[in-house]
Amino acid sequence: MKTIIGNWKMHLGIRESVAHARGVLRSVMGHEVLPEIVICPSFTALSEVRKVLVRTRVALGAQAMGTERFGAFTGDVSVAQLDDAGCGFVIIGHSERRAMNAESDTVVNAKMKLITQTSLVPVLCVGESKDVRSAGKAEVFVAQQIEAALRGVTINASSRLIVAYEPIWAIGTGLSATPADAIAMNVGIREAVKKAFGGKSIALSVVYGGSVNGENAYQFLREPSIDGVLVGGASIKIHDFEAIIAAGRDVMIAQSV
Repeated sequence: MKTIIGNWKMHLGIRESVAHARGVLRSVMGHEVLPEIVICPSFTALSEVRKVLVRTRVALGAQAMGTERFGAFTGDVSVAQLDDAGCGFVIIGHSERRAMNAESDTVVNAKMKLITQTSLVPVLCVGESKDVRSAGKAEVFVAQQIEAALRGVTINASSRLIVAYEPIWAIGTGLSATPADAIAMNVGIREAVKKAFGGKSIALSVVYGGSVNGENAYQFLREPSIDGVLVGGASIKIHDFEAIIAAGRDVMIAQSV
């Protein structure tokens, strides 16, 4: 199974989000084989988009969450509220949140501890800056991010985790890592997750994000060790997103033969 996650960021209003969700549904109609598809609108659009996605094969996700279950935290949205809104997934630790909202490793860890107490699937984002990569420390940096995020997190037999490798230097820049770069990093990510959980088994998917679009998605998705893609800007362009979904579908069909 390949997983395709669309992070709509702060681009679309409620009506636009509903229309775009309907466009995504139209693009998957009539196809028996499909990747797992998750779309993540803004908080304000979650309820209306949920109505569009009911009883479909497209899942709803959130772009972020707060660090507490409830209480006097103005402006925050709790994991319980996301569950109530119909979300099945939530993005945690995105580099934009880390950089612009002061989300430290401690904050990411607090969120991971909360979400693993629910049925929502965390999409944990990790990735290095250009300076870290140039210094030859990318793998160590990402492993440290994972260790910090998962420290003290408890899992059970049904736990699922998606780790999204998003090199910071490739987000919104038009640049992207090569499939070889992503494959090499995925090895380290899987080892770091295994170490963090003391070797305990978990349903782990490792996806790539960073300027993924309709033209380059196939070269990442065709790699068996890359379980999917986290898509930013291209996910709000319906033709691009259709092409990415089609690439995932084609790979799944080819690899099932």
